[in-house]
Amino acid sequence: MKVIVTGGAGFIGSTLVRKLIKIGYEVLVVDSLTYASQLDSLNEVADNILFSFIQSDISDKDSLKKIFRDFCPRYVFNLAAETHVDKSIDSPEIFIKTNIYGTYSLLEASLDYWTNLNIKEKESFRFLQVSTDEVFGDLTEDEDPFDESNNYYPSSPYSASKASADHLVRSWFRTYKLPVLLSNCSNNYGPFQFHEKLIPLMIIKALKGESLPLYGSGLQIRDWLFVDDHVEALIDIIAHGQIGQSYNIGSCCEKTNLELVETICNILDEIQDTKPGDFESFKDLISFVDDRPGHDLRYAINPSKLMNELGWRPKENFESGLRKTIEWYLERSDSVAYDIERIGKGR
Repeated sequence: MKVIVTGGAGFIGSTLVRKLIKIGYEVLVVDSLTYASQLDSLNEVADNILFSFIQSDISDKDSLKKIFRDFCPRYVFNLAAETHVDKSIDSPEIFIKTNIYGTYSLLEASLDYWTNLNIKEKESFRFLQVSTDEVFGDLTEDEDPFDESNNYYPSSPYSASKASADHLVRSWFRTYKLPVLLSNCSNNYGPFQFHEKLIPLMIIKALKGESLPLYGSGLQIRDWLFVDDHVEALIDIIAHGQIGQSYNIGSCCEKTNLELVETICNILDEIQDTKPGDFESFKDLISFVDDRPGHDLRYAINPSKLMNELGWRPKENFESGLRKTIEWYLERSDSVAYDIERIGKGR
């Protein structure tokens, strides 16, 4: 079976690609190779006969239409996106272009391709829009987690651009009958995550003996999902989900940013024999900085629909997934690019 994965050189995308090829799918990655793309994350499958790669921007409709005609996919996973909230605040234009116009271009190419398929091929074609829980806005500590019926209320240019893309996808289903599905996931973590994100940033800074800066009080709450569990959910959704429906993907594992970083420090204290400085615990490196504009207090997502309809369950708990992630970075501490100064303070 042939599958296109846009954004397949990114963190979640590359994890999905490695998984798809492992189970026997033929995968074409379409990625423009922005700063957050990591071709090294695809080294494991680069020589596999089931893998191919095209460098292309999803905003280029003509290129996309040719890719569809030549490759003839059955499934399309759209993971191509600008994702870093801080960067969306400083430079929102690229988020508008990639996340909104890029999704529109991909929908147009998909519709053009799907319209010309025979009846059997039309019935099996699927387009999955991979989105975020941030489109729902934030919650107070006492509110129930978001489910698929909640209205969108984005807070940042990033989440607004993803919300806009989701609306486009739904409209292409309603207006043109394009067989789409949507997923909204909580915060991902795991191996190969780009080091501007909170967990890899904190691990890398700790290993360098640098300050671990947290926004505000560090009491912002996030639901943390191990990336391998996420991609298994995506495969379940595109293969077995109901057309036109959205599915929330989360692990029901809410932690404050402070709890998260303290857990990272505790694991490092346990498994790291030497420390890169004169301090007793990695927790001594934790510091607090001014909060960022529009910072959401809490994200929490209810995955009951996915669990009940498709039988998906996360395999990793927070401790096991975080330990695997830290060990992965420790094994590669000499080869990971640690350009901390330009990254900022994490998410």
